[in-house]
Amino acid sequence: MRKAWVVTGVSVGACLSFVVLLVVGTYSAAAGLIGGAGNGKNGTVALAKGAVPAAYQGLVQKWGNLCPAINPALLAAQLYQESGWNPRIVSPANAQGIAQFIPGTWAGHGIDGDKDGDRDVWDPNDAIPSAASYDCELAGYVKKVPGDLTNNMLAAYNAGAYRVIKSGGVPRIRETQNYVRIIRELEKSFARPVGRIEPSRQAAGAIYFAQQKLGTPYLWGGNGTPEQGGRFDCSGLTQAAYRTVDIELPRVANDQYNAGPHPSRDELLPGDLVFFSDDLNNSRAIRHVGLYVGGGYMINAPYTGAVIRFDKIDTPDYFGATRVTKDGAAALPTGLPRA
Repeated sequence: MRKAWVVTGVSVGACLSFVVLLVVGTYSAAAGLIGGAGNGKNGTVALAKGAVPAAYQGLVQKWGNLCPAINPALLAAQLYQESGWNPRIVSPANAQGIAQFIPGTWAGHGIDGDKDGDRDVWDPNDAIPSAASYDCELAGYVKKVPGDLTNNMLAAYNAGAYRVIKSGGVPRIRETQNYVRIIRELEKSFARPVGRIEPSRQAAGAIYFAQQKLGTPYLWGGNGTPEQGGRFDCSGLTQAAYRTVDIELPRVANDQYNAGPHPSRDELLPGDLVFFSDDLNNSRAIRHVGLYVGGGYMINAPYTGAVIRFDKIDTPDYFGATRVTKDGAAALPTGLPRA
């Protein structure tokens, strides 16, 4: 939901032909786009803006470079998949904390990351370094196993190093194979892009759907059902728009941010999701999302009392953007308690 000071939307009727021109013009420039800022110093992977909550960003950046098998974006993706950045979460299997260690594993592999004299599974200052340390330890166990070392390491984190060694690679366990696939896909969302980001093939269909909803009154929690009079809130609209092109996004805006790589402001293309927040350093604080249509405008469901309309994106609360991919959306975890 956007604040009331957001620029007033352009009138619907006057904008339809205008937006068609924007879409065509913006796509015509797509082939020349080059990705965002490069990797960090010394070849380390830089994290995408705000992708990791500010409280954990330094930890992830530091410990994500502990060994060659991991990088900060991979470690971030793993922590997000495990806990959704919730340091108090407990799984049905009694896995605990932001890195989801079971007590027996923590007893053997937890470290005192902040050197304060204790090893606390509930303290991210210990749990995040421990996750990185355990990853690197597992990478050492499986370094002679055929295949990709990082994939084998992640499989060992999920299923145990013995199973990976015995299987000669990622074991044929559905849960483990999904675990590896999901984290490697999410890694792309947490890394700052270093090259050209491919345009979304589904963008035009998502925009077409959103255009049909212009003028529809906003409804908090709206999913567009008949019982709700076909009304939407911001993330309900973007979810429904991409559902029409067979991409299932999460329901809330801050999870939608992780559905693909993040183009910079001058690389936006129609169909990109654009996000807004009061905390420009923390994607978990995102509170509004719209669908970019080109020329600095988006279609969005702004707030109670307004209608779905066009608004400018260049406001002080602009956070960033995501180029939605089918694989990126499919990798997002569901049902996690959020911090």
